[in-house]
Amino acid sequence: MNPIFPVKFECQPQCANCCRLSGGYVFLKEDEASRIARHLEISEQEFLDFFCRFYDDQLCLVDGENEHCVFLENSICSIYEVRPEQCHTYPFWPENLKSPARWRLTAEECPGIGRGREISNADVKAILNDPLMNSRH
Repeated sequence: MNPIFPVKFECQPQCANCCRLSGGYVFLKEDEASRIARHLEISEQEFLDFFCRFYDDQLCLVDGENEHCVFLENSICSIYEVRPEQCHTYPFWPENLKSPARWRLTAEECPGIGRGREISNADVKAILNDPLMNSRH
């Protein structure tokens, strides 16, 4: 990561721009499918059959309407409490942090960048390494 820190970030309620990124993939880690299935009160197999596909041998969510996230409903994530790690770590993805220029491009699509509390490099490392950090944004 380049030294772009500290930065300010606060997820903006009902923004959901990250959920509308078309052409993207929401990849699932091994335990995430079962956790989301339990949340939806369906079997893991039903979840896999109806909400998942494979891309380059990796499990990911199918696209919803207009290539938005399948779980985006009225600008709200319907699985927010159990959303995949990829979702709760946005915008702090390595590709967005590789340079100040890339971070500025990310800020153009994410109105939470530049708002809220200061996030240090150490905070980002914690977000990326701790799956329980989803309550932070």
